[in-house]
Amino acid sequence: MGAGSGKLIEIKGLWKTYGTVHALKNVNLSVKTGEWVSIMGPSGSGKTTLLNIIGCMDTPTQGHIILDGTDLSSLDQRQLTEIRRDKIGLIFQQFHLIPHLTALENVMIAQYYHSMADKAEALEALGRVGLRNRANHMPGQLSGGEQQRVCIARALINYPRLVLADEPTGNLDEVNEKIVVKLLEELHMEGHTIIIVTHDPWVGSLGDYQVYLEHGSIKSTVEATGT
Repeated sequence: MGAGSGKLIEIKGLWKTYGTVHALKNVNLSVKTGEWVSIMGPSGSGKTTLLNIIGCMDTPTQGHIILDGTDLSSLDQRQLTEIRRDKIGLIFQQFHLIPHLTALENVMIAQYYHSMADKAEALEALGRVGLRNRANHMPGQLSGGEQQRVCIARALINYPRLVLADEPTGNLDEVNEKIVVKLLEELHMEGHTIIIVTHDPWVGSLGDYQVYLEHGSIKSTVEATGT
């Protein structure tokens, strides 16, 4: 699916500095509602730093990032947490599931922090990713691909405006990579805005366009080729 009519994200003159190291240097980027943007580039180029700032998990040293009409640069940590909870779904390479909770409970805990836990709704979310029959399994009883699909169910349970994924297929074999990518493609077709950090050229080619970072700066932005 192509872009929506309005800008969901507007990044202007974004810098992130750690001591004397510039992790991001004057990044300018717009993302429209419904777009899939793949952020690519070598290790250390600033991809995850950029994703963390968009996801309200880090703050810029300088510049502005406007998400759904709100300038994140002006918010404190409590306000950033609220924005992340209410508007963003996060999918991580390392899964970050709570090991002593079942798959179902890992999804429901995201509901708990947002509003009210709803077991039926959480089961439906697991069903969507093909894991309803694994709802009562602990993360340690699930394969890597199944754990990542629990992460996707958890990310979607609160109907976020924006889905952010950091190397979502990085720890998966080819079979599970295709399952996870198919789920992301379905979300894109439904109109979700998706930003993915990936080293995988195939995954990167599936969105609307690719943003290439190098040494903290955007080197190029190209239309993705798809499959």
